[in-house]
Amino acid sequence: MLEIGFLQFLADVVNPHLAFLPRALTAAVLAAVLCAVVGCFVVLRGMAFIGDAVAHAVFPGVALAFALQVSVLFGGAVAGLIVAVLIAVLSQRRALKEDAVIGIVFAAAFALGLVIISRVEGYTASLSSFLFGSLTGVSERDLIVSAATCAVIVALVVVLRPWLTAVALDRETARAMNVRVALLDLVLYLCVTAAVVVSVQTIGNILVLALLVTPASAARLFTDNLETMMILAALIGVVGSVVGVWLAWSFDSPTGATIVLCVTAIFGASWLFARKGARA
Repeated sequence: MLEIGFLQFLADVVNPHLAFLPRALTAAVLAAVLCAVVGCFVVLRGMAFIGDAVAHAVFPGVALAFALQVSVLFGGAVAGLIVAVLIAVLSQRRALKEDAVIGIVFAAAFALGLVIISRVEGYTASLSSFLFGSLTGVSERDLIVSAATCAVIVALVVVLRPWLTAVALDRETARAMNVRVALLDLVLYLCVTAAVVVSVQTIGNILVLALLVTPASAARLFTDNLETMMILAALIGVVGSVVGVWLAWSFDSPTGATIVLCVTAIFGASWLFARKGARA
């Protein structure tokens, strides 16, 4: 039985005594938009594994940040930046496939995080919030950083869209056209890293891949036009996030998991009702 109706949820959002709730909702919406826009290129390139890899690769940065008592967002961003650069550089060797490089770097980074966190006492509560998301973990400062990051990355993706699309559709043809493939790879990896770091507080490190891939995949069922796909993916992500935060607040369930279930339900409905030609 639904304990809190949607109208009551909206009333709670504007309640000054529940200041953390609008912050969590705004953070979830920002993360949804950013992940959806970046996720369209992740889906087009068939590189969903990169999202999972980066999400786990920020773990050593978060562990080190916790040990040093500094911002976990900053630690995650630094670790993600290093990993993104490593993947972009190592994957330029044609003898190695991109997914193999991602797997190697991802496993090594996650292992390093486990070693670091094993040496830190009293990390359990904060680590749980990082892994699974939390309604109460978003501060005003974090929200400002997330909003600025979202604006910059979305603008960057929109500006570089023609070149990112060219690389996504055919890397070798893009190389022949003198497109700087390696640089664009690095830009995309950094965009994925930014999306992951912005999303971890509400979605959690483990489930962020779903917000990166699922809305974009659902949008892809309805259209072949990239601009339309990006807008539709963002709308799907926002709706899933708002409904997810509402249900998490109502049932006292994990925020990240609830949002993921909502966007997955939208994907299921999209698969059922999208034009047959779009699914073919």
